[in-house]
Amino acid sequence: MTEPNMQDPPQESQTKTDNALPASEGLQETFISHLVELRDRIIKAALAIIIIFMSLVYWAPEIFHLFAQPLLTALPSGGKMIVTDITGSFFVPMKVTMLVAFVIALPVVMYQLWAFIAPGLYTHERRLIVPLVVSSYSLFIIGMSFAYFLVFPTVFKFMAHYNAPLGAEMLTDIDNYLSFAMTTFLAFGITFEVPVVVVVLVRMGVVPLAKLREIRPYVIVGAFVIAAVVTPPDILSQLLLAVPMSLLYELGLFIARFYEKDKLASTPDEANDEAANGATTPS
Repeated sequence: MTEPNMQDPPQESQTKTDNALPASEGLQETFISHLVELRDRIIKAALAIIIIFMSLVYWAPEIFHLFAQPLLTALPSGGKMIVTDITGSFFVPMKVTMLVAFVIALPVVMYQLWAFIAPGLYTHERRLIVPLVVSSYSLFIIGMSFAYFLVFPTVFKFMAHYNAPLGAEMLTDIDNYLSFAMTTFLAFGITFEVPVVVVVLVRMGVVPLAKLREIRPYVIVGAFVIAAVVTPPDILSQLLLAVPMSLLYELGLFIARFYEKDKLASTPDEANDEAANGATTPS
């Protein structure tokens, strides 16, 4: 009788190992290439901000004065802003100028973000990149403008009115004002993105439009909770944030009707994308 060949199993195991190595190496190379692309896009976005900042830094004092104009206007006669930090008179205008540079460069930053995730999207989804970038940037600027031209004057006059009976002099540190203004700008800028978020959720099929309509009461309650957390502890500023947020949610629901996934599922582009995705998926 012939003895069984005990070398066959190790050879088969070695063959499987050799076949598995290229796949793991390919995944590692793909991951590294994504990291390299992410690094390059972050560098491009940062360069855009730095270039704009360097172009504006000469006018930093004028930019800060314009930035502080709502508070300066609301101060009583003789009221002024103060500096409590030795380096505050230099660094605070620099921070404000950097904020302005970021806002101006925001379209570049958003484009780099969307361009990074675009390869993982369908063709019809990639076509949404430009409208989303434009609408997101426009709504963010509108939110900041709403805070600057309406919320700031209203809140500052309200606070100054309550300081008068106390006989207290209203002197605000420029660093504290910067912190308050940046928080308010961010809160209102993000709040005005609500329609974009609603449309994206519906268009991508993440949440059905009917479900978003169903949770409307919870969204309104959540808007007032968020307003109470991120705004000063007065009912006026809370209403100025919560009411627009609720109205913008309704606007998002209205616009999302035209982008509902079920209504667009039969478009040629989406059908071709799904077919191509099915062809590349192993059985």
